[in-house]
Amino acid sequence: MIVMSGLPGSGKSTIAEGVASKLGLPLFSVDPIESAIVESGVEKSFETGLAAYLVAKVLAAEQIKLGSSVIIDVVNAEEEGKNVWRDLAKECEVELLIIECSLSDAVIHQKRIESRVRNLHGISEVSWEKVEARREKYTEWKEPTLELDSLNPVDSNLQKAIQYIQSK
Repeated sequence: MIVMSGLPGSGKSTIAEGVASKLGLPLFSVDPIESAIVESGVEKSFETGLAAYLVAKVLAAEQIKLGSSVIIDVVNAEEEGKNVWRDLAKECEVELLIIECSLSDAVIHQKRIESRVRNLHGISEVSWEKVEARREKYTEWKEPTLELDSLNPVDSNLQKAIQYIQSK
């Protein structure tokens, strides 16, 4: 199980999509799942976010049971979120690989956030202030982690991610 982690705008979805495409793996991204829940008529709340995590968890578990590796794309700022994937890896008896994306240049990161348009139904674009607030609550992974700085070229980071995964 490959978990992509990092603040919004850190490049994790770009790397997750690239890895999924190159390796032919299913990708479960929590934000589009939550958007679908909201589009169904459920008002966006803490519970829709939690439901999206749980849907991603169940879908990932089903694919793992079929013998497939999976990619999870979600911020994972707090321990509660990280524990969902730790627990699933234990339950399914699979290795947990963490790839954490960041953007070391705050000015570029802020510009990326302010210009980003994802068009997810019912999910507003995140503000720089919210990214900064999440950064303050962000906890470090306890597990070994491949760290990628999206200041580096996407192709370079994608190659590093694939090499990391294939070395395990």
